[in-house]
Amino acid sequence: MSLPDPVLLAIPAFAALLALEMVYGARTGAVRFARADTLASLAMGLGNLATGILFAGLLTGSYAAAYELRLFDIGFTAPAFAAAFLLEDLAYYWFHRVSHERRWFWASHVVHHSSRHYNLSTALRQTWTGKVSFTFVFWLPLMVAGFPPAMILFLSGTSLVYQFWIHTEAIGRLGPLEWVLNTPSHHRVHHAINPRYLDANYAGVLIVWDRLFGTFVAERADDPPEYGIVRQLDSHNPLVIAFHEWRSLARDLLSSRSAREAVGYLLGPPGWRADGTGRTVKVIKAELAAAEGEKAP
Repeated sequence: MSLPDPVLLAIPAFAALLALEMVYGARTGAVRFARADTLASLAMGLGNLATGILFAGLLTGSYAAAYELRLFDIGFTAPAFAAAFLLEDLAYYWFHRVSHERRWFWASHVVHHSSRHYNLSTALRQTWTGKVSFTFVFWLPLMVAGFPPAMILFLSGTSLVYQFWIHTEAIGRLGPLEWVLNTPSHHRVHHAINPRYLDANYAGVLIVWDRLFGTFVAERADDPPEYGIVRQLDSHNPLVIAFHEWRSLARDLLSSRSAREAVGYLLGPPGWRADGTGRTVKVIKAELAAAEGEKAP
């Protein structure tokens, strides 16, 4: 059974909503845009589509190979779709979390966080190297369990379509939905570089995984999000955006003096340094906790 690609079907809606947000932002000032930044995000989105087509065989071939090892034959039934939705969303959570916590995967994912603006064009700022860095491995257990690859590909695409609209500052809190769904408020936290917000809210569609695994952080009015990456990227060149962290990783690997150092640079947290001077998220949060402790009465 074949299913449509939700992302390709949604492209006209993406364009229309982005245009509406730009008009709304220009009239109200509630959403910020910068021409060079927006064009860079669009270029990254187009590059993502191109590389997705170029390396599609790597993804579909891996899914098909994993499906050959399936433990059960799970068909295209309503209960199967419901179970697959939950499990695909859980797989996305762990992919997303590991993509922040381990530098090999961060080298691809950092692209999405490199904009200092937060608007619908930021949703389109996507990696060119995700498939060749094997980020799809987080979904392979679903095929081994017996879920058809077409079902998982469809649900993964649906998740990406859902996540488009949460990249905006135009929408505030959404009441009771904040307890269950990933919302613009929750995702603003995820994109923020404020110390208290780092490495939080990895949700795709359901925020319940963050609440369950202890990575949920609520947006605070007294600490408005600032966007980008800890070491800001001062370039709108798509090639720099796509490959700057890979270049930095290669440089660190070449400077390694032992296998332990090489593994640390490759699979340690972003910011890790062999000499212990690196400012990882753990270090940054410890600094915040110490500063807030000093201010407490």
